[in-house]
Amino acid sequence: MDAEEARLFLGLDFSTQQIKAVTINDDLKIVNETAVKFDTDLPEYKTQGGVHIQDDHVTVTTPSIMWVKAFDILLDRMKEDGFPFNRLVCISGAGQQHGSVYWKKGTKEVLKNLTEKASLHEQLQNGFSIPDSPIWMDASTTKNCRELEDKVGGPLKLAEITGSRGFERYTGNQIMKISQTRPSEYEITERISLVSSFAASLLIGDYAPIDLSDGSGMNLLDITTKKWSPKCLQACGSDLSSKLGDMVSSKQIIGSVSQFLIGRYNFNPSCKVVAFTGDNPASLAGVAPKLGDAIISLGSSDTVFSWLSRQTAELEGHIFVNPIDSDTYMSLVCFKNGSLTRERIKNECAEGSWDKFSDYLKNTPMGNNGNIGIYFDVMEIQPLAQGIFHFNKSNEKVSSFPHDVEVRAVIESQMIARKMYMEMRGMHVGPDTRILATGGASLNKAILQVISDVFGAPVFVSDIPNSAALGSCYRAKHGLDGCEFTDVVRSHPQPECVAVPAEGARQIYKEMTVRYKALEKTLANNSRVDSRT
Repeated sequence: MDAEEARLFLGLDFSTQQIKAVTINDDLKIVNETAVKFDTDLPEYKTQGGVHIQDDHVTVTTPSIMWVKAFDILLDRMKEDGFPFNRLVCISGAGQQHGSVYWKKGTKEVLKNLTEKASLHEQLQNGFSIPDSPIWMDASTTKNCRELEDKVGGPLKLAEITGSRGFERYTGNQIMKISQTRPSEYEITERISLVSSFAASLLIGDYAPIDLSDGSGMNLLDITTKKWSPKCLQACGSDLSSKLGDMVSSKQIIGSVSQFLIGRYNFNPSCKVVAFTGDNPASLAGVAPKLGDAIISLGSSDTVFSWLSRQTAELEGHIFVNPIDSDTYMSLVCFKNGSLTRERIKNECAEGSWDKFSDYLKNTPMGNNGNIGIYFDVMEIQPLAQGIFHFNKSNEKVSSFPHDVEVRAVIESQMIARKMYMEMRGMHVGPDTRILATGGASLNKAILQVISDVFGAPVFVSDIPNSAALGSCYRAKHGLDGCEFTDVVRSHPQPECVAVPAEGARQIYKEMTVRYKALEKTLANNSRVDSRT
């Protein structure tokens, strides 16, 4: 096929701070990247980091219309650069998880009758019953979380139904808050979208359905039946089922591009749209995993993903329907104390040098001579605890460690926790498991060696930039071609094996994990301790 006629696939990522577009061809080669940053490209909305933090410091929102205007700017830039919209055959995308959009009654007809003579944001300016969308950073719904848990039989019961206990950022709790505190706006809401399905709606010119994977992050979906939970719906708002609409598989083709896009930007009229999903599920697709893989994203916060054949109910972490295979699941556990904690130790103990930090790791023994440090610079998610704690081999508290011991202690304790909670969420780590490491710390081979030793499995580096947008490209191709996902990503760059477990590591860290778990439990039971000891 001539290069000027080759098929193209577009992946969009509506993240917290920007919209990113990535386009690939059939060989999975990236042929275009375009981005619009909210703070700098749309200064009139006065966001910081893409959001508005309200005076109470717990309510965090983003103007829904800003996302629409950013999408206009994105498409206009691509058009000005001569992007061949006519060669696109399929589009999918991702949205920041847990954000929600509230469409006003009558907006469905506006979407279906868009004119190419005006921009999207001009036509949708008055289309939202709640102008400011609550997003994942919002923490104002604690009362609603407890109320939802109580109404369904407790936090563990809610986790059994929806894959997670009640979490403030989750959409069901946000909806409950709005239905209770803003009943008139709730009443005139025609459709409630997630950021992902909202973005897809802009492409198809109609309300797009919520996909099963992103829908798993709402405390509303029964992840066993793959349907809305009647108990959860009833608890969160009246007539909620009709406001949410039907759900679809994450690889479902939900329609073709709208006449608006065809007329204004010369999109191919036959270009299909595959259901959009959350940014975390899309990132899972972006690293091209296989069943049994574990993905560790090492960033400001650390996140551990795994692809599971079955789901388990726990109070920590989350279970989502897998965006690649709706018959399986993905687990996700997030840790607030990630790279910033590692950087603090590097600055305090290694003279600000990662090379010296790495030397300390290489020259200290596995198991750190029995010393264990626990580092919760900020309030951790699991356990709910804060403080810096040092223990010797007898589990006695000590005031501090030598610098080299401190460096190994922070990496060992973080990775023991990552593995421990991942296994609690149903992921069994064995010698055949592949650990795919991404994020900034995946460049540090000394840290990767500790990960390999602690997990007892080989570590592969899979540093994929813009993994949510790229994963959306893969998902578009997967949905359109109807083949196995492994066939879609056959040309995906193979990750490099960079570390294998050292001899004796498994037994050392098995014993250390038992000790760490007991120490952490003690801290959780005394979670008000906030001083460095």
